Amino acid sequence: MAIKRPKVAIGFIVAGVLMVLFGTIMCFVVPLVIDDQIVKHTVIDPKNDLTYTMWKDIPVPFFMSVYFFNVLNPAEILKGEKPMVEQRGPYVYRKQCQKENITFHPNGTVSYREYRQYHFEPSMSAGNESDVVTIPNMLVLGASVMMENLPYVLRLMMSATFKTFKEGPFLTKPVGELMWGYDSGLVDFLNKYLPGMIPTSGKFGLFSEVSIRNFKEQIFQQLQHWPLPYWRTAQSNMINGTAGQMWPPFMTKESTLPFYSPDACRSMELVYQRPGEMYGIPLYRYVAPKTLFANGTDYAPNEGFCPCRQSGLLNVSSCRHNLYIFVVYLQQTGVPLNVSIRLQLNLYMKKVSGITETGKISDVVMPMIWFEENGYIDGPIVNTFRTNLVVLPTLLEYLQYILIGLGLATIIVAAVVYHKVKVKLPHRIQASMLSSEEKDSLLQDDMN
Repeated sequence: MAIKRPKVAIGFIVAGVLMVLFGTIMCFVVPLVIDDQIVKHTVIDPKNDLTYTMWKDIPVPFFMSVYFFNVLNPAEILKGEKPMVEQRGPYVYRKQCQKENITFHPNGTVSYREYRQYHFEPSMSAGNESDVVTIPNMLVLGASVMMENLPYVLRLMMSATFKTFKEGPFLTKPVGELMWGYDSGLVDFLNKYLPGMIPTSGKFGLFSEVSIRNFKEQIFQQLQHWPLPYWRTAQSNMINGTAGQMWPPFMTKESTLPFYSPDACRSMELVYQRPGEMYGIPLYRYVAPKTLFANGTDYAPNEGFCPCRQSGLLNVSSCRHNLYIFVVYLQQTGVPLNVSIRLQLNLYMKKVSGITETGKISDVVMPMIWFEENGYIDGPIVNTFRTNLVVLPTLLEYLQYILIGLGLATIIVAAVVYHKVKVKLPHRIQASMLSSEEKDSLLQDDMN
């Protein structure tokens, strides 16, 4: 048995070396394999079942909470007094997004049409869609500012048209109609005789035109770059980033998250704020920079989005059929696990001579509504993300170090055993030729 011990020790040394070698190889190979799998599973491809399904039919529960600024003194505003408003809401809608007409192109892009459906959630709302509120009439006050520099006779004709269709400077209607549209004889008239003048061909409402969007993305979840027709510079008119639902992998603290916002008719960019954690998954928190809606004077790169007013207001009239509508950034954060955006919609109002509906209104950017959209990933999807992005990589990382540590320990122990056996083996061979008394003495020495 003693003669076999060196061979056993050598066997353990070889096993230890193999474990160290395998663990060392894992240190280099495992990160590459994980990165390769991440890349494969973030490509928009029907073969990537989880990612493609999430991209096609977003399983995340998204909610839109809408708050109205109910006008309390419309008559006084027409006399030039300061507006008084009260906040009403929230009126909460569950949003469902679904992509159809999905077409993959040879140049590495995919085009699709996205349908959005909104379902009112009474249990989450502080009122009903039947609640009546008063807001400025965009058709009247917005069109009046548009016509400010037209000939006086045309302004008189437009004022007469407003009176014919009984359109006043303020609307008092149920929330549901203001949101999703109401019948208007003026809208029908303008679409018939002045097609394209207003941003709707059916019912007129604040969100009547948001149900369908057309997009074209690269298969690595980047929108294909093509110019917009709304802004003053080529840079401002570029569509950059994604549709705001998913971003490419391997983001760092230095990375930014560009995306296109249909509500603001422009590309935006989020910047890193701080690290965080959600459901045990480490993440980066990205927020909108302070310069996002800064005017061209305060931030020169935004000059292309002018004419501007004070910083914080984005003039979107150029993409809203020249109605003087301003979007206000309130707050925006975004990560693939938890997304939130807040925007406020305002209407620029002023007295326009020849249009009596504007009365003596003082120049003011009047708040109409603000809304928040938020969504987060939970349930089985989070478990899948945590398993693939946290648990498995952590287990593999521990495994490689365990193999290296166990291999080194095995080598050391086996080497010590081998050394002891090699030292004692000559004595035992010599002892086999001794007398029984000498063997007993040698055995006693070994035991001591």
